[in-house]
Order: sequence, then structure tokens, then C-alpha cells
Amino acid sequence: MFASLARFTCRRSRLVLYLSGALLVIAGALGGGVIQELSAGGFVDDSTESARTAKVMDDRFRAGAPDFVLLISDERGVDSPAVAAAGARLTERVAHEPGVEQAVSYWSLGKAEPLRAQDGRQALLMARISGDEDRVQNTFERLESRYEDRAEGLDVRVGGSALADKEMSETTEKDLIKIEAVTFPVLLIVMLFVFRSVVAALVPLMVSGLTILSVLLVIRILTLFTEVSALASNVTTGLGLGLAIDYSLILIKRYREERGQGVRTDQAIATTLRTAGRTVLFSAVTVTLALGALLVFPFYFLRSFAYAGIPTALLAAFVSLTFLPALLKALDHRIEKGRVLRRRTPEAEKGSGEGFWHRLATGVMRFPLPVAGAVTALLLLLGAPFLDLRLSLPDERVLPAESQARQVGGDIRNTFPAQETQALNVVLDGTSGPGDRKVAPYAERLSKLGDVSRVDSEAGTFAHGRLVRRPSALSARFGSGHSTYLSVVPSHQSLSEEGRALVADIRALPAPYPVQVGGPAAELTDSIDSMNARLPLALAVIAASSFTVLFLFTGSLLLPLKALVLNCLSLSATLGVLVWGFQDGHLEGAVGDFVVTDSITWTVPVLLFCIAFGLSMDYEVFLLSRIKEEYDRTGDNVASVARGLERTGSMITAAAVLIAIVFLGFLISGIVYLKAIGIGLALAVLMDATLVRGALVPAFMRLVGKGNWWAPKPLRALHAKVGLREK
Repeated sequence: MFASLARFTCRRSRLVLYLSGALLVIAGALGGGVIQELSAGGFVDDSTESARTAKVMDDRFRAGAPDFVLLISDERGVDSPAVAAAGARLTERVAHEPGVEQAVSYWSLGKAEPLRAQDGRQALLMARISGDEDRVQNTFERLESRYEDRAEGLDVRVGGSALADKEMSETTEKDLIKIEAVTFPVLLIVMLFVFRSVVAALVPLMVSGLTILSVLLVIRILTLFTEVSALASNVTTGLGLGLAIDYSLILIKRYREERGQGVRTDQAIATTLRTAGRTVLFSAVTVTLALGALLVFPFYFLRSFAYAGIPTALLAAFVSLTFLPALLKALDHRIEKGRVLRRRTPEAEKGSGEGFWHRLATGVMRFPLPVAGAVTALLLLLGAPFLDLRLSLPDERVLPAESQARQVGGDIRNTFPAQETQALNVVLDGTSGPGDRKVAPYAERLSKLGDVSRVDSEAGTFAHGRLVRRPSALSARFGSGHSTYLSVVPSHQSLSEEGRALVADIRALPAPYPVQVGGPAAELTDSIDSMNARLPLALAVIAASSFTVLFLFTGSLLLPLKALVLNCLSLSATLGVLVWGFQDGHLEGAVGDFVVTDSITWTVPVLLFCIAFGLSMDYEVFLLSRIKEEYDRTGDNVASVARGLERTGSMITAAAVLIAIVFLGFLISGIVYLKAIGIGLALAVLMDATLVRGALVPAFMRLVGKGNWWAPKPLRALHAKVGLREK
């Protein structure tokens, strides 16, 4: 296959380049505006109790968590007659807006104390917008323009989840442009040192550009059939850029090795594709399989990264194996033009001498136990904070400081006595209708639970086990036929461990009728439970696919197991650093401003694990394929490890540095969990390319010796037939 591909790309190089140019134009035209088609949600499993409760609230009660929140201020005080009259008019006006299902305020609820700020100069108006995410955004944009700044003579600031979603999408689009504007020049400078000529350094950027635009076109097509998260475009663009550069580096390095030995261009390309090209292809398959594990989760936020990430890995390989060889054919010797550093000798390019990586591997293998023990202890120390991991759903606090949603949300949290916008909804089915006498005792018991500020119901308002406000005409909104719901307002932040504990307490409390619990804290609880239920399957998919690919390359049972253990060790260290830096706030300021919430967005560890694991196995394939090649040739375990590391060490390190630069560009983003993903992925690949590949791998392989290559006789026979080799 690779020989045929080499002949085609060499003989039809101009055709391949013309087709690639056409793809570039089409992909740019159709995929360029994909950001506008992406969504900001996807963190909820539709099959969970909280999701079903949200649907019941919407269908039956026309109520639910408020999307549109107005923070109303007036120096005269919210209880002054003029302000109260204006507030009532404003509430009535919002309630009659098309698309608004329900609107309540401090004034419409009979001056409900929790909707009044402690200084008496601010009050809340909360509205629920009907429809799916697209309809909510369309309605919100119309409402925002009508109520921002001033309305009915009052100072008004718009906030709420609809604004947070809008600002998240806008921030994502702006961040993508900024990240690319900063990352590309930095990459070019670094690649001048790696590739040692201007033309050779520009080639990977051309491969990356074609890959990225092709990926955006695929994502645009995917949006026609399913929802795709806005963050998927950022991460997959970074992944596409990194993988395209990595694959270009591998192929160009091998091509230069062949050309340095005097081989003609066509033959050099053929040898490159037959050897390094095969490694690139199965490396892409490895990354694809790791990302495929995200498909087992019932959250379109996570699945989006599989939808977009899988085509990214495959397209990066496809472009590298078609466009790049055609470009090499067209450039021929001109790839060395614009020399900025002295060209390495063919022997140095091939890694045949005893350079740094050879000496490092030899030194490690002289003292394998102390080295392995010290590095393992360091990784365990870095991973220790991971044991205190606390997870949360994202809210407006993940946005940058200048975000209005974050500012308004912060003011509400700091100046109002309860978390009004974070209320839990408790639905009772099968009641006897309005006036059911069992509702009041149940509401009273709910109000006695810890971290409950109050409970609103059709039987009145309860706080700390007693009735504080009798039912009024507005209380009728809590009932619908033979069902009712109770609004449980927490006294502490809902998206926290305390919020999850409150959900558990409510669900455990005996109820007079079948009960369903929804709201932000319930969504967090159900999302984490749903993730934990699917996590073993996802890990099994990653382990099985990685084990299979490495077995096909090495024919060994022990080396794939070693790779799985070492990757988990380095990834736990990476996650530990993220907990220390973002959950505990030690990186606040160093990586930009962010709100320390004592938690991490719950999707970050899963996403980071799958992507980083795929990249780690990517490097494992590069390294073990060369070590296996040397071992097959010499039968010397120690020499093959040293020689294999010498031939790949500089390449893997350069690839890791380049892809780390790409992911560190995410620090420019204003979204906190994108910063965490960026620094986590950068740290993971750098740690894997240095501590793991440079120390733990040679130490382990020295300790095990020839046992590295052991497999039962039937599996050896299987590998002889279907095993993967560069030659």
C-alpha cells in the first residue's frame, strides 16, 4: 500500500498539490464560520433524573432554572414606593415578552427577602425562557438589547445562564483567533531550530493549515446531524496543529536520512512512507482509538471531542501521507533552502552515534532501580493532590474577569443572602390536587435540612421548619393537576460538595408521593454519577486498543502492560498538578485571572486523560518501533534500547515541545477550564517525553531484560503473521 502511495504521489505530485489547494479553498469557505454553529452546553445526561425533572418542569409547570436574570439597582432603595412601582411594571413587562414562560421578582413575590440585597439598594428579577438552546439564545439576544442598562427608570444589569452561554461562545471564537495568531509565529521560530532551514520549517505549517481547515469542514458537516461543543473546535484545532507538525517532523527526518545517504528523491520518499509513514498511520490509529473512548459517555460535550478529534487524527495522517510527499517531490533539494543552522551529518540525523540520548539511556540502565524509584516517587508526589479532586459543573465563573455574566453572578453571590438562581426543584406526582394536606408537612421537613435557606410551595414558604409566609395567589404556580413542585433554595453555593450532599439528603427524605429532584446541584450529582458509571468502559476501550496496537508493533505482552502503567502514572501526576493549580488556586495569576471555586470542571479530567493517553501512546509507538527494529537486528536488549532512544529521543522531544507550545497557547483563553486543559496536555506530553521515555522506559526494560519480548507461542505465531513493522 505504501509503495503504491509513494509511486502515485511522486508521479502525480502536481495533481495532489492542486487537489490539496482545492480542498484548502473549499474547506476554508465552508468550514470557516463553523464557530457560529456550535453549542455551549452538553454537560447533562438526558436520561438522568435531573434531566427528566427539567423536562417535567418545562412541559407541566412552564418553569425551571432562570435563564434571564436582571440585577436591578436604585440608590433610593428597592422598597421606596417609586422603585417598587417601577419594579412591578418591569416584572409584568418581562413576563409578557414572547418566549418568556415565567418571570418573578422581589416585588411580584411580595417583597421576598432573599431577592433583596443586604444593602437594600438591589433586587432580583428572574425569568425562564422557553425552548431549546438555540431558541433560548435567540430570545435572549432580543431581551438583552431591550433591558440592558436602564428599564422603567431603573438601573439594570443583565445576567444569567443564557448570557453566560452567549459569552462563552463569543469568547471561544475570539480565543481561537488569538491563540492561532500567537502560536504560529512561536512555532515557526522553534521549528527553525528543529528543522534547520526556513523552507523545511514552513512545510509542517502548510500541512497543519490544510489539516485544520479540513477538520473545521468536517465539524461543520457534523453540526448538521448532531450538537457539537464550541470548545471542541479549540481543542481539536490545537490537536490537529500538533499532530500535523509531529507527523511532518517524523517524515521529514526520515526523508533527510535517506537523502543524506545519497538516495534519489523518489526512492527516499518511497522508503520514508514504507517506514516512518507506516508508523504515522498507526500512530493516528492509536490516537483515534483513545479519543473513541469518549463516545461511551452520554454527554455531547465529551462526545464532541470524539466527533471532531477522530477526524483530526486521521486527517493529520492523511494529509501528511499524501500532501507532504507530493510537496517533498516538488521541492526536492530546495527543502534545505534558507539554512539557519549547520545541517546535521547523516550519521547524526540517523542517530547512529553515541549522542546525548544514547548516553542517557546507558546511564539509566547502569542504575535502573534508583532511577526508577526516584522518578516514580516524584510522579507520585506530583499526583498526590489528585486524591482530593472535587468536581463541578461550569457556570459563569469560568469566564474572564471582564465578562458581564461573571460580574453579575459574583455580585449576586456576594450581596444576596441565598442562592436564588440555583434553586432545586422537587416534583411530587400523584397529589390530590390544589390544597393537598400532605404537601405542607413535606415542605416543612425539607426546610429543616442543612444548607436549605427556604422552601417555596403551593402550601406557602417554609424556613427552618416553620411557615414564614402563607400561600397567596402566586402560590398557585407550584401546582398543575395532580402534581406539584417545591422550590428548595440552598443557603450555600449549589455547584459544590455541599450542594451534592443536599441533593442526596432530599432524595433520601421520605416523601408522601413519588418524587423527582432537579436543578443545578442535581444535574452535577447525576452528571458525575453517569460519568462514573461509564468510566470503566471508557478505560477498558483505551486499555484494550492501546494494548492491541503495541502488541502488533512489538509482539510482546509485557511492553504494552508497561506502557499502560507508566502512562497512568504520568497522567495522575499531571492531574495532581491541575488540582493543586486550579482547584486550590496556586496558579491563579501565573496563568491569568480566574475564580478559584475549590473544584474543577468535571469534564476536564476525563477529556485530559483520553487525549493525553492517545498522545502518550503516540510517542510509545515511535520509540518501541525503533527499539524493536534494533532488537530484531541485534538481539541485544540493552543496546537496542540505547540505540532506539538515540534514534527517536531528539525527535520525540522536539515533537513534544512543539505540541506543548500549541497547547500552552490555550493559556491565552479567557475560559478557565480551557486553560486547565491546555496546561494539562502540555505538561502531560513534556513529562511523557522526558521522565517517562528518558528514564522510566530504559530502567524498566533493563530490569526485565529479554523478558520484554516474551509472549506465548500462539501469540508469537500470530504476531509473525499480522505484526506491524517499519521494514
